[in-house]
Amino acid sequence: MINCFIPFLSLSQTGQAVRALRQCGRVKNIYLLATEKGTDEVEGCEILMIDSPASTATIRTIALHADTAYTLLYTKYTAFGLGQFAFERLSAIAGDTNAGMLYADRYQVKDGNCRPAPVIDYQRGSLRDDFDFGSLLFFRSSVLKQAVRAMDADYRFAGLYDLRLRVSELSELVHVNEYLYTEAEPDTRKSGEKLFDYVDPKNRAVQVEMEAVCTAYLKRVGGYLAPDFEPVAFDAGAFGQEASVIIPVRNRIRTIEDAIRSVLAQKTTFRFNLIIVDNHSTDGTSEAIEKYTSDARVIHLMPERSDLGIGGCWNMGVHHPACGKFAVQLDSDDMYSGPDTLQKIVDAFYEQNCAMVVGTYRMTDFNLNEIPPGIIDHREWTPENGRNNALRINGLGAPRAFYTPVLREINLPNTSYGEDYAVGLRISRTWRIGRIYDVLYLCRRWEDNSDAALDIVKMNAHNTYKDRLRTWELQARIALNAQSSR
Repeated sequence: MINCFIPFLSLSQTGQAVRALRQCGRVKNIYLLATEKGTDEVEGCEILMIDSPASTATIRTIALHADTAYTLLYTKYTAFGLGQFAFERLSAIAGDTNAGMLYADRYQVKDGNCRPAPVIDYQRGSLRDDFDFGSLLFFRSSVLKQAVRAMDADYRFAGLYDLRLRVSELSELVHVNEYLYTEAEPDTRKSGEKLFDYVDPKNRAVQVEMEAVCTAYLKRVGGYLAPDFEPVAFDAGAFGQEASVIIPVRNRIRTIEDAIRSVLAQKTTFRFNLIIVDNHSTDGTSEAIEKYTSDARVIHLMPERSDLGIGGCWNMGVHHPACGKFAVQLDSDDMYSGPDTLQKIVDAFYEQNCAMVVGTYRMTDFNLNEIPPGIIDHREWTPENGRNNALRINGLGAPRAFYTPVLREINLPNTSYGEDYAVGLRISRTWRIGRIYDVLYLCRRWEDNSDAALDIVKMNAHNTYKDRLRTWELQARIALNAQSSR
C-alpha cells in the first residue's frame, strides 16, 4: 500500500491528481500539504499543515504519516496524471531492486503540447541540489523513516535535499526509464534562460542551506577536504610573457573583434599576449582575426586536427611555447569589463597564492545591457569551503585563469561542455582557487550561445557528463582521505 503526499493550493490544482489516486487500489491515504490555514477540505484527503514544502519539518511530518510500505511525494504545485498501472510498476521494481527511492521518466505538458521529458540515472556524484528527478518521488517507507531519524539539522529550504542524500547512503536511487506519469510544466523558458537561476542573488539563503547539507554529506562519506592547500611557488619554467589570454573560437564573426579589442585595451605592469585558437571557422572569423595580427601580441593559431572541442583548443593554446605564466580565459562571445581585468587577475595569483583564479561577471544582452540576474559573483567559491561546495554547484564563474604549469600537467578534457568545470574540480582538490569579487567580465547572452536553447536530450547529456565528473572527483577525494588516515 501507498500513502501519497501532494502540495496543496486549491482543488483546481489537485483535483485531477486526487481523482486519479482515489481510483488506484494501492493508495491508502492521500495527504495534502498546505501552508495556509483555513484550507477547504477535500473529500477523501487529509490536510497536513506545513511551513514550507521542502523543509526538514515537512519531511518529518511526512515520515510520521508514512505507515504504508511505500510513500509517494509529489513536489510541484501543478497538476499531474498517472500512467497505466504506474504504481503497480513502481512497486514491482521497488520489490525487485530493494531501492530506497524510485523516480521515472514522464511527459510534460507545455503550452498545450505533451512532450517526452526523460530524466537521467543517478550517480554517486549526482550531488547538485537541482538534480532533475521529475516531480514524482517514490520512497520505500522504511528507508525514508531511517533517513529522517538521522536528520540532525533543521532547514527551511534544504530538507528534501538532505533527505535525498541520506537515502542515497542507505540504498540505491533507481531511475525507471519508462514514462509513468504526466505533469504540467509552466516554466517555458529556454535552457539558457534557466541556466543561472541557482546563482541569482535572491536565492542566496537557499544556497547557504544547500551548501551546509552537501558539506555534511561529504563529511559522512569521507569526501570532505579541509582548507589545507598545497602552496604554489610560481617558479616552474621560464616564460616570456607573464600572462596569456586564450580565446578558442569557431564562427563568431559578430563578436570576435569585440573580444580581441577588450584584450588589447588591457593596461598592465607586465608583458602579456593573446592566443586565439581558431577552430576552422568558415564565416569570416579567421579573416577578422588576421586584421589584428600586425600587433605582435596577437597569435592566431589554427589546429591541424579536426577533432578538437573547446577543451582541446585550450590545450593547444596552453602548450604553445608563447603561452605565459598565467593562462586567462575569454570566450569569443564575451568581453573584459575594463582595462584593469588582467592586472587584477595576475595580482590575485600572488596575493592569494592560488593555482586558479575565478572572477565576477555581469550578465548582458548582445548590446551589453545588463539582464537578470545581473552580477554573478559565485560566493560559494570560498577559501574555507569552496573546494567542497564545488561538488554541488554546476559552474565555476568567469573569468577563469590558471597557473600554466599546473594546467599543462592536468590538461582539459577535449570536450565542448564541462571542460572548465573538470579542471576546476581537479585543481580545487590540491590547490586553492582564488576569488575576485569585482566585476571583471561581461557575459553576453544571445541566440548563438552554445547553451541558449538546448533540447532535453542534449541537456541530459550535459548533466550526465558533469555528474560523471563529480563522481570521479568524489571517488578520488575519498581515496585521498583514506590514504592520509592510514
